[in-house]
Amino acid sequence: MTKVISMHSSAKNRPARLAGTLLALGAGLALAGCGGIPQNRSMYSQHQPVVEKVNYTLDLTSGTSGLAYGEQQRLSGWLDAMDLKYGDKIHVDDPASSPVTRDAVAAVAARHGILVSDEAPITPGYVNAGTVRVVLTRTRASVPSCPDWSTNSDFNPNNGLSGNYGCATNSNLAAMVANPEDLLHGADSTGDTVLMTSSKAIDAYRKATTTGKGNTVSEAGTKDN
Repeated sequence: MTKVISMHSSAKNRPARLAGTLLALGAGLALAGCGGIPQNRSMYSQHQPVVEKVNYTLDLTSGTSGLAYGEQQRLSGWLDAMDLKYGDKIHVDDPASSPVTRDAVAAVAARHGILVSDEAPITPGYVNAGTVRVVLTRTRASVPSCPDWSTNSDFNPNNGLSGNYGCATNSNLAAMVANPEDLLHGADSTGDTVLMTSSKAIDAYRKATTTGKGNTVSEAGTKDN
């Protein structure tokens, strides 16, 4: 009789335990899904391009007449090895502030298609007397947090954007921009030369005499054909 009562009690409590188990599983799945629900309700991407700046340095021996013998060739070889790109900047950190030394560095840099910029950035280490430090500053743009598939839930009660929203556009922008610093403050140059070059065809078209006033467009007839 005791065994019969025990078995009857176990069968009676089985639905309650099953319901509790299902409830716990449902709560766990719901909590797990909350992590993938979109939360960004704006129209702006959470992932923006990040501009990184790196300084490369080369110390050269200098004197009263500029760079020491052989240092111009050494500087030229270093610039070749750095594979200069658009947007790179060259700075001269000279404790003596010698214009002759600066001109010597500028001459080598000009042969590589780059100009010497002002205000050299602060770099680690001390520049000793009789030494000039050439600093190459290079910037790089990227979107380090992309792609982002964290919002992997179809449940979207907030009507939010996907976590990956904007990754393609901003990553392509960071990859295509010629000078990454333009993403920070825009281009500093006026662009007059570019405008003059690009508008030559437009100016020629506007200044040309129309076809009805005897311009150089030849006329062809069909008479006697």
